[in-house]
Amino acid sequence: MPTIFSYIGLIFKFFSDEHYPIHVHVIQGEYESIYDLVIVDNKLVELKKRKKRGKEHLPKADAKNAEEFIYAYYQKIIDKWTDYFVRNIAIKPITITKKI
Repeated sequence: MPTIFSYIGLIFKFFSDEHYPIHVHVIQGEYESIYDLVIVDNKLVELKKRKKRGKEHLPKADAKNAEEFIYAYYQKIIDKWTDYFVRNIAIKPITITKKI
């Protein structure tokens, strides 16, 4: 379950046995939301938020921060997904402390 980003208290992860569509788990304490990335012509056109079974969704302010982050960094998320799941390359987490 590699961590891909840490951003203002939010942890962005892939799970090791992931599946399409490309998605990211965003965790903050006991909260977790899953965001499916809807990509059309190499552009992120929509995020679909799902609930992780047994977890509560991220609180509203954290969800807003997570969504803004994903829109800003979606290409890096796709690149990390491709490296990890397609190319079998280990990925290193990136910590971002400056608010978007």
